[in-house]
Amino acid sequence: MTKQKVQPIGGPPSDVEQLKIESNYLRGSLVETLANRITGGMSELDNRLMKFHGSYMQDDRDVRNERQKQKLEPSYQFMLRVVTPGGVSTSEQWLAIDTLAQKYGCGNIRLTTRQAFQLHGVLKWNLKATIRHINDVMLTTLAACGDVNRNVMANPNPEQSDIHAEVHKWSEALTTHLAPKTPAYHEIWLDGEKVEVPKAAKIEGVDPVEPIYGPVYLPRKFKIGIAVPPSNDVDVYSQDLGYIAIVEKGKLIGFNVTVGGGMGMTHGDTNTYPQLGRMIGFVKPEQVLDIAEKTIMIQRDYGNRSVRKYARFKYTIDRHGLEWFVEELEERLGWKLEPARPFHFENTGDRYGWTKNKNGSWNFTMYVQSGRIIDTEDSKLMTGLREIAKLHACDFRLTANQNLMLGNMKSAKKKQIAALLEQYGIGDGGELAAIRRSSISCVALPTCGLAMAEAERYLPTLIDRLEPILTEAGLRDEDINIRMTGCPNGCGRPALGEISFIGKSPGKYNMYMGAAFSGDRLSKLYRENIGEDEIVDTLKPILNHYSADREQGEHFGDFVVRSGYVSSVTDGRDFHS
Repeated sequence: MTKQKVQPIGGPPSDVEQLKIESNYLRGSLVETLANRITGGMSELDNRLMKFHGSYMQDDRDVRNERQKQKLEPSYQFMLRVVTPGGVSTSEQWLAIDTLAQKYGCGNIRLTTRQAFQLHGVLKWNLKATIRHINDVMLTTLAACGDVNRNVMANPNPEQSDIHAEVHKWSEALTTHLAPKTPAYHEIWLDGEKVEVPKAAKIEGVDPVEPIYGPVYLPRKFKIGIAVPPSNDVDVYSQDLGYIAIVEKGKLIGFNVTVGGGMGMTHGDTNTYPQLGRMIGFVKPEQVLDIAEKTIMIQRDYGNRSVRKYARFKYTIDRHGLEWFVEELEERLGWKLEPARPFHFENTGDRYGWTKNKNGSWNFTMYVQSGRIIDTEDSKLMTGLREIAKLHACDFRLTANQNLMLGNMKSAKKKQIAALLEQYGIGDGGELAAIRRSSISCVALPTCGLAMAEAERYLPTLIDRLEPILTEAGLRDEDINIRMTGCPNGCGRPALGEISFIGKSPGKYNMYMGAAFSGDRLSKLYRENIGEDEIVDTLKPILNHYSADREQGEHFGDFVVRSGYVSSVTDGRDFHS
C-alpha cells in the first residue's frame, strides 16, 4: 500500500501559536510581569504562557460586577495545578499542599478528575513562593496545564497487585519522558541559572532544547491514561492516548493502545464533538515510551495550529484518517503494532471503604464531594486528613473520580487512623445514595472564566431533589454515573456520564443520557436548555420506568438506549443530536 501524502494544515498561526514562537521556550516576559506589583493580573498572552508552568489566571466572578461599579480591577487570583502521576502522593507532600492552601490559597484543596491537586486563590506575588515549596517536596507544576502532555492517569493503588505497581511505574516514566525540557521553569520559579538557547541542533532535525515538542510545543493539550481491566476508572477512552493493560498468567505482557479520545466541544458547532479513543493495536511494555513520543510528534507536526478549537488530536486523526495515522506512526517507530488482545471492562467507579492489599497493607477510600477538601459542619475533612498525614503512616492517593484513598498503611497503624477518621467525622460515604457517590463535577463558577453555569456548587442540590425519587423507586443503592460541567470543554468527562448536564447559561443545561457504565459508549443529547424543575420532571418517569422494566444487572445507560430514549452513539458527531 502506498502511504498517503498528507501536509500539515495551512493557514496563519493563531495568536497563541505566535506567542509560543516568540516565547523563547516558555520564558516570554513572565519575569517582568511577576515583578509588576501595580496589578494583580497579567496580560492574556502572559497568562497563556503561565499555563505551561501549571497556572491559570482567574477572577472571582461573584464579585466581578460590584468591583466594576467601584472602578476596581477584577479580583485576580491564580489557580495552581500540581502533577501527581497516577494520583499518588506522600504524607509529606499532602502536608505541604495543605500548608500552601491555608497560607497562600483559599483555605481548601481540590482534587481534579485527572488525579492532580489544585490550589485556588493564590495571588500573583505569592506564586513563586508557592511553586518553590511544591518543588521542595519533590512535586512540580510544570506541564500540569498548557499545550503539552498533562498528568498521566493510572489506578491510584500500586499495592493492589504486582501488575498495578508496574503500571504505576509506567505512569511515572511517561510523565518524566514527556515533560518539557526547557530550563525556563527552573529559571523563573526556582532561581536556576539562566541557560542560553543553542543556536543549532546537534542532530539535524531535532530541536536542541525540546527534542519531542520543538520550540512551539503542541497545538493543544495532550492527555494519557492507563487502565487495568476490569476497572476503567481512568476513563481510558477519553484520553488522547490510552493504554489498556493486558495480563496473562499473572504477568503484564503489554498494552492495547487507543488514540484520539477527547471530551471537549463547542456549543452550536457540530465540527466539534467528544470522541472515544479507537483501538490501533498491542505493544510490549518496553515500547510504551516510544509509542507516546512518536504519537505526540505526529500531533506536533500535523495538528491544526490556526484554529484552536479544531486543534485536539482527535480532529487530527479524523481529518486524515485512522489508517493514515497508524501508517505514519509505524513508519516513525520502525516497527509494526501487533493485533489488539482481548480484555473486559466492568465499571469506571471507585471501591469505597477498607480494602487489603496483596502485601498486607490497608487502604481506605472515601467519597469527597466534587473533590473539595474542606471543613464543614458535618465533617472536619481537611483538619482530619492533616492530622492523619502528621502520622506519616500512609500515602494519599487521588482517584480519577475526585475521591481520596489513604493507601499503603501498615496493620499496626490501621486502628489509629480509623480512630482519627471517626473523630473528625470522615466516612466512606456508604450512608449516601449511590448516585451521589457516582457523581463528578467541574469547578465552574465562580473562578472558571469559561463557565456558563454552575456545576460544583449546584450538582449536590440537584441530587438532593433526585434522591427521594430514587428511594421511592427502589434505586437508592443503584450506581448511576451522573456528571455536570459548567461549559462544554469536558473537564468532568460529561460525555461519559449515564446522566450528564452541560451548562448553557445560568441555571440552564443540556441534558444527555445513555453512556456505558464501563466507559466505552458516549451519552447523547436528550433535552436542550432546561432548568432544575424540567430536569427533575424529565428524569422522574424515566427512573421509574428503569426501576420497573430493567433487566437483571442492566445499567441505566444501557436501559435508556434499549428503551429508545436515546440511540446508541457510534460517532462523536452523534453527541449533538
